[in-house]
Amino acid sequence: MRFEPKRFCTILAAAALLGGLTQAGQVQGTIKYEGKVPSLKPLAMDADPGCAKKHKEPVPNEALVLGTGNTMANIFVRVTTGLPDKAYPAPSAPVEIDQDGCRYRPHVLGMMAGQKLKFVNSDGLLHNVHALPKVNKEFNMAMPASRAQAEATFDKPEEMFVIKCDVHPWMGAWVAVMKHPFFDVTEKDGKYTIKDLPPGSYEIEAWHEKLKTKTAKVTIKGDETATVDFTFTAPGP
Repeated sequence: MRFEPKRFCTILAAAALLGGLTQAGQVQGTIKYEGKVPSLKPLAMDADPGCAKKHKEPVPNEALVLGTGNTMANIFVRVTTGLPDKAYPAPSAPVEIDQDGCRYRPHVLGMMAGQKLKFVNSDGLLHNVHALPKVNKEFNMAMPASRAQAEATFDKPEEMFVIKCDVHPWMGAWVAVMKHPFFDVTEKDGKYTIKDLPPGSYEIEAWHEKLKTKTAKVTIKGDETATVDFTFTAPGP
């Protein structure tokens, strides 16, 4: 076969163009708490002996969960602006909230509109799942000891709302329903990663249930990793 320089260059250019279109970067960072750490009362589970028996030590309050060096868990991090105006399909795999030790685990959760949310009752006790969205439909679903699993779906994007247990008032979880997949929730190491971001300029938001939000801007130029750290501070008097 005869070598044709012009055709070869055209092929290379097309490949480069396609490669550019598929380039994606990511944003990562660490979230920390700065200032005096408040003394929060442990969760009081004495009202239900079945719950109290599941813990040998006091159960820490979930409103502020810190790791080594005051890194923060339960921070919901998401992209708020800069994404292409397109539809993102919901994952077929469900997200899950487990009623374990008379707590909702995880305490903070992100999911996509149309994605299934599975509730698991690992406690073998009576619970109920009372979701309190304002955009989606509210529901209150009993989960007796014999009901190990249940499912729900939220069809519309919605800001953070609470899911609570009316049987055990200390149980609560926060759920955000997203129209895109560019979000993450931190563990105790305070780290997050938002992957597969196409080149562009974005605003990143970090949310905490008591300390509200922090925002930052970042630009992704290609298949790079940008770092955006956040610091939450103790509230004033």
